[in-house]
Amino acid sequence: MIGNQARLRTGQSLIALSAIGVLLALAAKWIGPGFVGVAPSMETHAHMANADAGAAAGARPKTVVTPISCEKLPNVPGKSITTVIVAFPPNGFTPRHRHPGSVSAFVLKGTLRSQLQGGPAGTYTQGQTWFEPPGTIHLFAENASTTEPAELLATFIADDDCGPLTIPD
Repeated sequence: MIGNQARLRTGQSLIALSAIGVLLALAAKWIGPGFVGVAPSMETHAHMANADAGAAAGARPKTVVTPISCEKLPNVPGKSITTVIVAFPPNGFTPRHRHPGSVSAFVLKGTLRSQLQGGPAGTYTQGQTWFEPPGTIHLFAENASTTEPAELLATFIADDDCGPLTIPD
């Protein structure tokens, strides 16, 4: 019974933290670029999240990852929450990869297609979400439109070093 209560509290904490991440991202978009600070170590690693993204897809445009925040989770020792906005230009694509921690994706605008290994491809529109367990192969994510941009808010729960968010596979 105690184990179930602890899991419930942890789940509730992760949901609350994801909601905070959404609010932070929306506030950052409202305030505008240049105002939001980024943890110094994120400046080093955030570019790795889109390094060579699209290379396997030929000439398709790359995604652009904008870090919003990375904070240690005081109630989950050894873990942090990182929030980023991923911009998909028209026809933008991310090839096969995985993440070192849990990821919750929330579509801010446009229509995205995404597929995790072992599951069907899904189509997600503004306000819809998907979840990626740690280490799961993310076969692809792409902008379903060839004319309109799309964006998602990604919230990562991972080790608290604010290190690389994406691992090429």
